[in-house]
Amino acid sequence: MREFGYQRVSDVSGAVALLDADPEARFLGGGTNLVDLMKSGVERPSRLVDVRALPLDRIERTDDGGLRIGATVTNSDLAAHPEVRRDYPALAQAVLAGASGQLRNMATVGGNLLQRTRCGYFADVTQPCNKRLPGSGCPAVEGEHHNHAILGASEHCVAVHPSDMGVALAAFDAVVTYETADGPGQLTLDAFYRPVGDTPHRETALPPGALITGVVLPPAPVAARSRYRKVRERASYAFAIGSIAAALDVREGRVHEVRLAFGAVASRPWRATTAERELTGQPADAAHFAAAADAELAAAVPLPHNGYKVTLMRNLVVAELTELAEESARTEEAGR
Repeated sequence: MREFGYQRVSDVSGAVALLDADPEARFLGGGTNLVDLMKSGVERPSRLVDVRALPLDRIERTDDGGLRIGATVTNSDLAAHPEVRRDYPALAQAVLAGASGQLRNMATVGGNLLQRTRCGYFADVTQPCNKRLPGSGCPAVEGEHHNHAILGASEHCVAVHPSDMGVALAAFDAVVTYETADGPGQLTLDAFYRPVGDTPHRETALPPGALITGVVLPPAPVAARSRYRKVRERASYAFAIGSIAAALDVREGRVHEVRLAFGAVASRPWRATTAERELTGQPADAAHFAAAADAELAAAVPLPHNGYKVTLMRNLVVAELTELAEESARTEEAGR
């Protein structure tokens, strides 16, 4: 591990100024990903700027009825917050599915967004990896890739994004706010994560030295009837091999509004906009759910050992939307 400096900050402008002066420094939240990468030699910062004392640890209502979540809110506090659980239950479920209680107590919202892939080739500095060393190649294409991307990948990288939280945020049109030396800015989550293309090492559209200050969730009544399901190779404390955040509003048997986002299938949380378009206005039944999933997954380009993810994601779409539709029907019947 490279020798590094450490400095704790108490104001946003001071934190941003430190990285502006030292581009090799890194912001430190909970450290649950960054410190591991430093131990393995993937990350070699000159200094850690500890941002946990910044006044960014609140969850509060926005003027239009959405939620503003501070960047240093811990995953545990996010999952337990009553308004998150009531208005965006899939988000709370996603966070609880993400890690052990000990890690959730340390991990922060901002850090979760910036966590890096768990691809074994990326984590092993003795191996080539375009994400870690641009131009060196992607050995996963011909090597071990059973848990790699089937959507949005390229010949340059087939790694997947590991966040559970990010999948739910993608479904609910989250906006990431940040601060730079030039002032504040914001990015929709869709714009926040860059496509792989031929620059997989450039994972986000954040300006250099930017500090994430929070996440804003717009008001979304459909999100109150949402859920998150994660499939993994063991019962707990494992990264997903496929996941889904789904929300559904059914009126008179037809889909009025639907939100779908997939996890563990692409380099970023994958918003299933094609499936959403296919479903809107259609009967809320398993046949239409399956057809919408097929339309979304028509763009999938699986590798020899991860084609199972296409079937897995299709089944997840049908199962989750069917459960939500049945729940909606029961609620409608009880209200008569």
